[in-house]
Amino acid sequence: MATAQAQKMKLLYLMRILLERTDEDHMLTANELCDILQAEYDVPAERKSIYSDIAALREFGLDVIQQKGSAPGYYIGSRSFELAELRLLVDAIQASKSITEKKTDELIRKLESLASREEARQLQQQVFLYKRAKTENETVYYNVDRIHTAIYTNVQIRFRYNEWTREKEFRLKRDGAFYQVSPWALSWGDETYYLIAFDAQSDQLRHYRVDKMQEMELLTQQRLGKEQFDHFDIVAFEKRTFGMFGGRQEKVTLLCENSLAGVILDRFGRDVMMVPQGEHAFRVSPDITVSPQFFGWVTGLGSGVRILRPESVREEYLAYLREIRENY
Repeated sequence: MATAQAQKMKLLYLMRILLERTDEDHMLTANELCDILQAEYDVPAERKSIYSDIAALREFGLDVIQQKGSAPGYYIGSRSFELAELRLLVDAIQASKSITEKKTDELIRKLESLASREEARQLQQQVFLYKRAKTENETVYYNVDRIHTAIYTNVQIRFRYNEWTREKEFRLKRDGAFYQVSPWALSWGDETYYLIAFDAQSDQLRHYRVDKMQEMELLTQQRLGKEQFDHFDIVAFEKRTFGMFGGRQEKVTLLCENSLAGVILDRFGRDVMMVPQGEHAFRVSPDITVSPQFFGWVTGLGSGVRILRPESVREEYLAYLREIRENY
């Protein structure tokens, strides 16, 4: 590389070396930085010039720390993301059912580029992609982006919607007809993206799994359903809906053992009123979307929870249990 061009690139190479190879536990001296510049980038550098270059990088905003003493060296201090934050993001990406294995791998590699090489190796050690339930729909990543764009530009969308068959194949619903809706929000539930949208045909807000959408298009018609969405509480919707399955909404009173206090708070939030019933139990009356998934949740808690009212929900639950028993 010509000397003039090399000097122009020197500062950028130095920044790359520091970002990729240094952290609090891995430092490089001025001499080591000179050696790397020469050996890998064919850029000649003197130790004294490194000092002025680092000063320039600090002025630029890079947090270059100098450690003195018996083990001197330079390293990057604060970064855009701390290692603990990157670990949280990696875990979230791996857990998401809405992201394919291929896209999961791509996103994690991009996150690794925000850490030093040693920190990236630590991130790689916590990556376990196999045996996780992942969507096979490669369009999810782009569908989410299109939905955000539609919401921002206030237009409707249309898409085809799929369902799984027992042959483990995706099959188009409604014989492949398009769904046309007005998107209002994206919700995250059961490690899956859901679209909250207004359906003009039914005059209702409905939810759709984003990973089951295909051939999504943005339309020119402006969105409908603003009044309905203005009165829609997403947080309350997520609390009362089990597995994002629809059903009628009821205020259901549950009698719960004290040991289930954490389960109830996790499910319905800390605003739920818990009324003591003797020394060993409490009563709650959250709004519930009554569905087989709700009954399955109650059954999973065993004798620790009991539906008190309304009577119609009690009877429906008993019928649910009888039907299951008859299968055995």
